[in-house]
Amino acid sequence: MPESSVPDDRDADVRPLDRVVMVVLALVGVGGIVDLLLDEPTSWLSAHVVLELALVATSITLASTLWLRWRDVSAELRGARRSLEARETERREWQTTAEDALQSMRTAVEAQMERWALTPTEREIAFLLLQGVGHRQIAERTGRSERTVRQHAVSIYDKSGLDGRAALAGFFLQGLSGGGSRQS
Repeated sequence: MPESSVPDDRDADVRPLDRVVMVVLALVGVGGIVDLLLDEPTSWLSAHVVLELALVATSITLASTLWLRWRDVSAELRGARRSLEARETERREWQTTAEDALQSMRTAVEAQMERWALTPTEREIAFLLLQGVGHRQIAERTGRSERTVRQHAVSIYDKSGLDGRAALAGFFLQGLSGGGSRQS
């Protein structure tokens, strides 16, 4: 299997700083308990003891909550990475399978454009039109005015005998769905 740009599952684990925060909170909780036991308070209802117990409970609760949440997020991240890797593998497989077909399609489209006697500029614009690029964007990409691009598009449609962008795309794509006959 080709090497992926997707990080492996180890990256999804809790990072060292996250562990430090959890450990510090747990230590505050344990330290508070030890401090209370060493203080040997005469009354467990004194303000000092109640405050310290509240701090201990808060620290332990936060440490536990953070650990549980980080564990869940790590599991979700591992699942998302596995899914992303599967989609990436699927994309690479499709791309490999489709490359020959796409090259054949490009060759066939170029041959048809030659039969229509399109100029090199018209071919360039026709390919961009087939990709769904708008006139303004074609003008920006090719360094031409939008009016010039429109004139080339009209010339493409005239030479091909088609009545617009949709018909141009349909001419080349109609056989892909398994039905319809091609015109020339």
